[in-house]
Amino acid sequence: MARHDFTRRSFLSTTAATGAALFAAPYFVPSTAFGANDRIRTGHIGVGGQGKGNLNAFKSHAVAVCDVDSTRAAAAAKIVEEAGNDCEVFGDYRQMLDRKDIDAVVITTPDHWHALQTIHACQAGKHVYVEKPLTLFIDEGRKMVEAARKYNVVVQTGSQQRSDDKFRQACELVRSGALGKIKQVRVGLPKSNHPGKPVPDSAPPAELDYAAWLGPAPERPYNKNRVHYNFRFFWDYSGGQMTNFGAHHIDIAQWALGRDESGPIETKVVYAKFHPEMWHEVSESFRLVHTYDDGIELVVGQGEKDCPGGATFVGEKGEMFVTRGKITANPPEILEAERSVKLYESRGHHKNFLDCIASGEKPICDVEIGHRSATVCHLGNIAIRMGQTIQWDPKTEKLVGDAASWQTRPYRSPWELPEQV
Repeated sequence: MARHDFTRRSFLSTTAATGAALFAAPYFVPSTAFGANDRIRTGHIGVGGQGKGNLNAFKSHAVAVCDVDSTRAAAAAKIVEEAGNDCEVFGDYRQMLDRKDIDAVVITTPDHWHALQTIHACQAGKHVYVEKPLTLFIDEGRKMVEAARKYNVVVQTGSQQRSDDKFRQACELVRSGALGKIKQVRVGLPKSNHPGKPVPDSAPPAELDYAAWLGPAPERPYNKNRVHYNFRFFWDYSGGQMTNFGAHHIDIAQWALGRDESGPIETKVVYAKFHPEMWHEVSESFRLVHTYDDGIELVVGQGEKDCPGGATFVGEKGEMFVTRGKITANPPEILEAERSVKLYESRGHHKNFLDCIASGEKPICDVEIGHRSATVCHLGNIAIRMGQTIQWDPKTEKLVGDAASWQTRPYRSPWELPEQV
């Protein structure tokens, strides 16, 4: 299908049947098509919660919003209009992708939608800012990377800690040897702020297109404790705090260790606990250990005293802790050490995305990075759910033995993860 033949009718019919669309040639918008950043036009898919925050960050660029909740869509359109732009409202993201004047899309939907919406956007020639965690399961990530590369578009993962000076400082200090040889990294995650006691299933509210909200997820009755913010506590849609905050702090550990295109080789569960009445499906607390091929251990704890929220680096010369708004070390002089290694510096995560669209450079949290960091999160959840130690080959991106079946999940028909993007 030639690029000029990409119509709403052809795209909707193709994706509805197969979950993918095929195009004849890569499509990249050169910097000369924009001039200044303020000429880049964005469409926003998912505009509640974090989506509203992302919309406010891009509101001077926004020209369209899409949400399966009409109330949220209307509120988002008002934000755009108050910023001085006309705003078209969509209930189906595929119709938004048909607008040729939209240069980039911002995806802030539940995790189970990230992969398909990103792949479809890449196929439509749109640059993508997609929230973390990048994926619901491991195999989705490689397809997203393939799509970004094939269609030559910028895909930024919304792991905004990469654009924070304190996290970059910590990673540069680790890479520069300020702590000596690293022995261990400890990542701490918060408790599950789940929706509470279960409520009965019910009819969905009139403003919500529940079938569209489910999309590729399994068919289930509507329950208010499973939708919107609460999606992250159920395996059909997400992976709990492991993939929520883990996608942030594990990402920093990967950056500091120079593993942006790699990962651990083994994941061992020390323990994992769940809600005694199963008010939600994901863990309440756990401790697990990822081991890299050089022997470094990445300990991830939820509710563990020695794993405060953030990342703690333990080396031969001392320890360093970094979290949002804070960096400390013991001894304190570690923070004054020379940073001979300089890492990618971003002066704002959203701005970096726009700058890279204009320049054609990769963003600070490129799709490959987001995929690799999300993979570590998924390895932790797979080990917890299997209740055993698992082995991972970061080169072939394959789990060993019985764990291999956990790399992918079926999509609900008619949605499919394309074999070829």
